[in-house]
Amino acid sequence: MISEYVKSVGYYLPELGKSLTETGVMLLISTLAAVVLGLPLGTFIYLSKKRSVTGIVFNGYVNIVRSFPFLLFVIALIPFTRLVLGTAFGMYAASLPLSFVSVAVYARLVEQNLLEVSPDTLELAKVLGSTQGQLIFRFLYVEARSGLVLSLTTTIISMVSYSTVMGVVGGGGIGDFAVRYGYQRYEYAVMYTAIVIMILFVSFVQFCGSWVARKINKK
Repeated sequence: MISEYVKSVGYYLPELGKSLTETGVMLLISTLAAVVLGLPLGTFIYLSKKRSVTGIVFNGYVNIVRSFPFLLFVIALIPFTRLVLGTAFGMYAASLPLSFVSVAVYARLVEQNLLEVSPDTLELAKVLGSTQGQLIFRFLYVEARSGLVLSLTTTIISMVSYSTVMGVVGGGGIGDFAVRYGYQRYEYAVMYTAIVIMILFVSFVQFCGSWVARKINKK
């Protein structure tokens, strides 16, 4: 039985390696988008207090993207993806809608983390005459750093889940591998192997995120 399992998984090993690479690329791009765009977007929403026109627009973007069924969102974004990248097929094309979602998810989590910063900290920054930039980088981010790391961890794990449906636009990935080579071909050993890999990866990401959050938490 073990030999059959090894033989079955070994046969699809090249495809498994390719799918892991595709998932890695999609996660890397979407995570970078979350940090580079989601962090400042969430900060701006927090500072705007949702009253300005721009704040309302950005809030609307976050709410709409987060509430949109992801598979339908991917399909609806195909014309835009084709316009931007010249193609709507492949892992890079799949990374675009994934990045839109990661930005929205992390932006909302960033806002929630900043809302938890003690009002005393904000009052201290005001008394010291800090600029907007100093308020953000020396007070808000410092106080919320542990939560921001955990929120990024949660975002990455969510993107792992979302990436499993990217086969619809030819994005590949470990989820598409599990369905195509495992479920559809009745190779359940292959399917469960892919599932275990995803579970282990998510557990590893959560462990690393929690460890970093504890290390930088000075409270």
